Amino acid sequence: MVSQQSSWPVRIYYEDTDSGGVVYHSNYLNFMERARTEWLRSLKINQQTLKDELNLLFVVHQIDIKFIKPAIFNDLIEVETTLKQITPVRVKLEQHIKRQSDLLISASVEVVGVNARTLKPVRIPQQIKSLMECN
Repeated sequence: MVSQQSSWPVRIYYEDTDSGGVVYHSNYLNFMERARTEWLRSLKINQQTLKDELNLLFVVHQIDIKFIKPAIFNDLIEVETTLKQITPVRVKLEQHIKRQSDLLISASVEVVGVNARTLKPVRIPQQIKSLMECN
């Protein structure tokens, strides 16, 4: 499968940091979540439409994250999201957070398609898979 990538910029605000001006570790998860949403938007996949019309949600099943270097107050960082694999119910992504050429965070993220009402795993519709694979 061809890796598909998108990038989303984030400015680090004071509210993102601890008292030392360093990004609080859990905020990287927020940045990565937003970047995944923006990746879907770039593919013309609307999460509200998925829920309302296809009864589908994507939920995080697993994250393996490596903290390499910290981001600090006022940094401009980029969150890169790369599709690595898609199966009938899972989407595997790599996400990297960089400050210019410095790698700050490296993560493997696995999301699963679930039924919006029961929260049980379901197959990802082919039209959604095709959008993810072709862009």
